[in-house]
Amino acid sequence: MKNAKSINCSAIILSGGKSSRFLMNKSKAKLLGKPLLSHVVDRIRPVVDEVIVVVASEEQKREIEKILHDPIRLVIDEYSVRSPIVGALTGFKYALGKYSILLPNDTPFISIKVISLLLQLVVGLEAVIPIWPNNYIEPLQAVYETEAAYKSALKAFEEKKYRVNNIMINLTKLLYVSTTILERFNFTLNTFVNINTPQDMKEAKNKLHKS
Repeated sequence: MKNAKSINCSAIILSGGKSSRFLMNKSKAKLLGKPLLSHVVDRIRPVVDEVIVVVASEEQKREIEKILHDPIRLVIDEYSVRSPIVGALTGFKYALGKYSILLPNDTPFISIKVISLLLQLVVGLEAVIPIWPNNYIEPLQAVYETEAAYKSALKAFEEKKYRVNNIMINLTKLLYVSTTILERFNFTLNTFVNINTPQDMKEAKNKLHKS
């Protein structure tokens, strides 16, 4: 982990999952002619200084290199445990930004307005996390102070606490932002929509056609 960050914000996109419900690698699945991962990259690129895609294996890395031709940093998980917290831990380790936005590879409707708000709010904090009225949090569309998040994720991993929510266990300067506030910036809150199944992909295509 580097002590001095040379840029302000990194985007860490987790793309090492098995995509078991989708029946194929979601990163390569095409939404209106463009790989799903490319939708995420293109959405987030305007508000960050670098984009990192975390994969689980050399094979996945080669697959993604074929669909992403822009200067994207690809890094491979350093641990054999398959869990989002491992991808996050790897991403935080290699991120050059003081802050990092953590994202899945299957959210094609990411709202730039929502992300920009989270980035404004995180200054001086260790994390800003969206939260729903039922107290469900969105750790994979949250912004973290990279160094603190890396240390916290590493401690959780060493304690075998593999749920991604455990990134927050050892953080103290947290701000939870209600989705009722975020609705002002993204009325439908489709920024949080994940593509988990072929049916989800069909619905996403319909939304993009209407937008």
